[in-house]
Amino acid sequence: MELSKNKPIDDLGVDGSKYRKEVSRGTFYCLAFVAVLGTYFSSVMGFGTMFSVLMKTAHDLILNTAFYIMGVAVLAGTLSSVFSEFGVTALLNKLLAPIMKPLFNLPGAAALGAITTYFSDNAAIVMVAQDPAYAKYFKKYQWMTMINFGTTFGMGIIISGGILGIQAGKYAAAVALGTLCAIIGGIVGNRIMMHKTKKMFGVEADVDAKYLNQAISSEAPKGYRRVREGTPMQRALNAAFDGGKAGVDLGLSIIPGILIFTTLVMMLTNGPSIVDGQAVYKGVAYEGTGLLTMLGEKLSFILTPMFGFANGEMLSLPLTSLGACGASIAGAKQMAEAGLINLHDMTVYFAIALCWAGFMSSTPSIADTLKIRKLTTSSLVAQLIAGIVAGIVANYLALLIL
Repeated sequence: MELSKNKPIDDLGVDGSKYRKEVSRGTFYCLAFVAVLGTYFSSVMGFGTMFSVLMKTAHDLILNTAFYIMGVAVLAGTLSSVFSEFGVTALLNKLLAPIMKPLFNLPGAAALGAITTYFSDNAAIVMVAQDPAYAKYFKKYQWMTMINFGTTFGMGIIISGGILGIQAGKYAAAVALGTLCAIIGGIVGNRIMMHKTKKMFGVEADVDAKYLNQAISSEAPKGYRRVREGTPMQRALNAAFDGGKAGVDLGLSIIPGILIFTTLVMMLTNGPSIVDGQAVYKGVAYEGTGLLTMLGEKLSFILTPMFGFANGEMLSLPLTSLGACGASIAGAKQMAEAGLINLHDMTVYFAIALCWAGFMSSTPSIADTLKIRKLTTSSLVAQLIAGIVAGIVANYLALLIL
């Protein structure tokens, strides 16, 4: 192919691709970035240890996180498909519209996404959102906020169960109040995201078919829903299998995002292992440099007044929840057993953790699966603000109520 000399090479291409020189400035930027990152990790952990931690963390993530989420996705896809088949989604839309519309500016059917993600994981929103029978209730600008909406409720039952299990329910009040504050933060984040999507897509456009999974269900005239052939039992089984198969596809598609982003976030958040009271690098999974935690401590003069933490070490928990909520729950349990967390601090932490729910590692993979990569940065910023708002609200409400 001969390239025109009258146009910049970057402006030429086929099917959205662009042409650039085989070796360009980007080549050296990429090498510099990898070199800086590798030098940083190896200087702190050791060269061999760095690779050991990298590989073992990725291996553990694929076994204990990626396959877990695949299982969740299969169940979530089954639930969504069966609900759509028998009209439960339509019923939720009618019953909950008076609540969802003023709070999130979303149709009542969005409640199904909230319920599904609450009882599973952030990524479960994909299976629900890609169902045409669900998406038909949304305008395009509303549907595009599903990343943030799902993250607000994602892992709710897991986080709540983890905190309620500490010291026989000692922090039950923190879970109740923290959940309310997380939803308030989520409303703010969703509205921020929606402000962006309104500008991009307008308020009249419907959701394009390219974003949806046509294998789950098909469009139907307004006011009707398409059902499968057969008896109610046959329809239920077919809907369950169709949704479950789509869940397997989702589970496979999000593995790259989980392994790449979560591994990086965990290695930047966690510190070395503790052996006999000494910090040492053993080259095991989930060790890290503690950079994000250290940055949090440096910013404590801002963060402490905002969140009111009585113990500065608490700042590491919300920061850990950016990448992995499960890890932050484990940290909260250890600090609670050591008597380092009061009810106020647990409430603030819980509100932030539920609102964030590891969004730094899950959002890129969810955006990729929903085919809306261009919104990844906007979604991350909106959810970051949402968690901060949740923490500030929790701080002051806890001071007033607890």
